[in-house]
Amino acid sequence: MINISPKMLPRLDEIETALLARRARADAEGWLSEIEGIDLTLTFLRQKRDQTRRLAKIAPIDLGMPDIRSTRS
Repeated sequence: MINISPKMLPRLDEIETALLARRARADAEGWLSEIEGIDLTLTFLRQKRDQTRRLAKIAPIDLGMPDIRSTRS
């Protein structure tokens, strides 16, 4: 699964705007299969954007440095 950097959220908004314009044209032209594909892409884009926003609110957890000393006795 790909995680998107929160810095890319404005780009996702631009992509959504372009897809909505393409969908309007496809609707005007009657391209039903194109509309279906664009709707599916919009659904995935919105899910990924929502996931990215949720993950951006979660603070990273510091796991610290692992102890590399030998545990053999």
